Amino acid sequence: MTSSIVKLIIFVPLTHTNIVREAMGKAGAGKIGNYTYCTFSSRGIGRFKGELGSNPYIGEVGKIEEVEEERIETVCSRENLQAVISAVKVVHPYEEMAFDVYPLVTL
Repeated sequence: MTSSIVKLIIFVPLTHTNIVREAMGKAGAGKIGNYTYCTFSSRGIGRFKGELGSNPYIGEVGKIEEVEEERIETVCSRENLQAVISAVKVVHPYEEMAFDVYPLVTL
């Protein structure tokens, strides 16, 4: 059975991980039982190339860049998902962000 909770994943440069986690928690993400601000992070390398018309926070237009990032995972209600995404967009430094959203099941 599908739950009313989803898992939200976002990739963030190391300079902004705490700011993004704080915004997610303040917007209501990360509530599990009697706990709030619950997240999980793992590090990796993000790669991209800004095309003409882009304004990359890191790197230069036309050049492939590598950035050390954290993958931040949390949960939130489907009802609150847009508010959490909006809060992240306010503090995240990237011009474009990829959000992964996965439905969860109730066990």
